Amino acid sequence: MLAAIGLDGTHESAYRALVSVGAAEVADLARSLSLAEQDTERALRRLERQGLAAQSPARPGRWVAAPPGVALGALLTRQRHELEQAELAAALLAQEFRAAAEPGVHDLVEVVTGASAVAQRFLQLQLGATDEVCALVTARALVVSGAENGAEEQAAGRGVGYRVVVERTVLDLPDGLSGLTAALGRDEHVRVADRVPTKLVIADRSLAMVPLTSGAAGPAALIIHASGLLELLAGLFESVWREALPLRLGAAGVTEDRPDGPDATDLEVLSLLLAGLTDASVAKQLGVGLRTVQRRVQRLMALTGATTRLQLGWHANERGWVSRAGSV
Repeated sequence: MLAAIGLDGTHESAYRALVSVGAAEVADLARSLSLAEQDTERALRRLERQGLAAQSPARPGRWVAAPPGVALGALLTRQRHELEQAELAAALLAQEFRAAAEPGVHDLVEVVTGASAVAQRFLQLQLGATDEVCALVTARALVVSGAENGAEEQAAGRGVGYRVVVERTVLDLPDGLSGLTAALGRDEHVRVADRVPTKLVIADRSLAMVPLTSGAAGPAALIIHASGLLELLAGLFESVWREALPLRLGAAGVTEDRPDGPDATDLEVLSLLLAGLTDASVAKQLGVGLRTVQRRVQRLMALTGATTRLQLGWHANERGWVSRAGSV
């Protein structure tokens, strides 16, 4: 718990023990911590150097803990100052790097080669985002699959918004639907298109990543900085996003039919069908029977007056049930 201010488990345990008992001799503390007396004394000396413990002047041979509010507060202040200095140094190094780089296209585009390097930059792109990540996703993973993309969960947990368009074939992958369900559970916005033109990730509209065809050196990718090229890629994403269909997944469960309109499960069924899933696949995804799915489709057709599923899709769009303009 106190590792952030430089205490490992042994030193933290020793400090906590001193706080608990008020004062203790080395031998007593060693027994309490199940450590050798020599190791315990070394730990106390380390705490002494950090201002967290001292030998009692009133009770020779005993050690006492410094008040946590004062001692730990001082360490925290020092750590904050060191972090601010590190941030300043990083900013200065970034300025030096930009100043030393060759002018022109090298300021705008980086080429990253090798599976490890590409995977690292892909994760860094998301972990460094503060506002929004936009992505086009195909079924073929370059170096990091959806299941391995832990950065996405971390970024979304910090409040970073995600807008993602997945190629329809992603739904056929073994973990495709479960991964999308998890994304929607994190309030990410997901849409489905018949195909997407390329894999693409854009972070905060200031940095983008586009994969290159793998060559002899392995996977490669372009990192595009703020420029006209980045604006072009952002425009490409928005174009694909507008034409894609919203995806509704989750565990809404099966509820009773409502005579006045579709319920949440109806909309999930409709969304999955429009995404290209068969009735059987929809039933499996929602954990219901095939007849339940078919009955709900018939009910939706009756509500809209549609005689074919094609007409149902049109009516659903007209009524805003699958509107592209609204939120997913």
